[in-house]
Amino acid sequence: MAKRDYYEVLGVDKNDDATTIKKAYRKLAIKYHPDKNKDDKEAEEKFKEASEAYEILSDTDKRQRYDQYGHAGVQDMFSNGGFSWKDFTHTSEFSDIFGDGFGSIFDMFFGGSNRGSSRGGERVFRGEDLQISLPLTLEEIATGVEKTINLKVKDSCKSCEGTGSEDKKMSTCRQCQGSGQVRQMQRSIFGNMTTIVTCPSCRGEGKTITKKCPDCNGEGRKVHKKSVTVKIPAGVSEGQHILLSSYGNRGLRGGPKGDLIIFIKEKEDDTFIRDGSNLILEYPISFSQATLGDKIVVPTLTGKVKMNVPPGTQSGKKFRLTNQGLPVVNSSTKGDLYVSVRVITPTKLSNKEKELFEQLAQFDKDRNMAPGKNFLKKMKGWFTG
Repeated sequence: MAKRDYYEVLGVDKNDDATTIKKAYRKLAIKYHPDKNKDDKEAEEKFKEASEAYEILSDTDKRQRYDQYGHAGVQDMFSNGGFSWKDFTHTSEFSDIFGDGFGSIFDMFFGGSNRGSSRGGERVFRGEDLQISLPLTLEEIATGVEKTINLKVKDSCKSCEGTGSEDKKMSTCRQCQGSGQVRQMQRSIFGNMTTIVTCPSCRGEGKTITKKCPDCNGEGRKVHKKSVTVKIPAGVSEGQHILLSSYGNRGLRGGPKGDLIIFIKEKEDDTFIRDGSNLILEYPISFSQATLGDKIVVPTLTGKVKMNVPPGTQSGKKFRLTNQGLPVVNSSTKGDLYVSVRVITPTKLSNKEKELFEQLAQFDKDRNMAPGKNFLKKMKGWFTG
């Protein structure tokens, strides 16, 4: 079964803002809440489907990639190639929807009371993904290439060893007592509701810093220059991407690294036009070559080859040179090169050339050329005798 469009899942338009998308998700989440749909597998799947759509469309970068490349553009955002509850980063928003019911719903899907990513009881934050475009020539795409990319990446601050603290000490947050979350009382049309939200003092970390590191301002990370070598397989195309796991920014105060996503960009080629794994080449020939035939030398990505132009060749005729195109990614198959010949009409003639064309014009009068259904049949006869 084909995966549904995320906008369709939430019932929103592609131009809707983040607030509208959040409201649409809340509506669906309440409708398909498992506590309201006991032992209803279909409702559970719809709840998960809506959460997956919200995970992508609520994030600016993920939404942009989805809008450009569809489901294929965000598949690598999920740890197992497909959405699971551990990929959901909006658990704090569950409390806004379900109030005191947050605990049970969290346990059901996330397998315990440990909210979000954690390390030794502390809340940790994954670093941001980095995205870059890598321009490649057709020659590089044809053979595959190894590229060295220079990056500016946020990595651990050496002064504080990634802690963000000048004295490398952190204290348990007094407001949330290290849980990273606090309860808030809110009034609604249903009465007073208790919700659980991210602690504003420690921003969900459960720890606070008394003396911030002056070099990184308490982030535990600084911008470093870094070089990364990546192997690009032969046959890649515009818009495809290569994911280098954990080559992105370091998370706050020692959090895990994000990923580096390299988007392939094709440089415009002066000679060839790409059509999938095939290449198209427009080759100019003269009247005499088209009429009498000739052997021409055709450029390819791997060298030059000779090609026969038979007598009577018409302008626009395409010739196929097998296996002279681009390779298919991770395959031994190669595309073809299509040579489209174009008969060129000269605009400047020498006296001798003009004299010869005037002589040919006498023969053309005898051919009695006129438009009609039988024109092509007559034309073939002119060259076959």
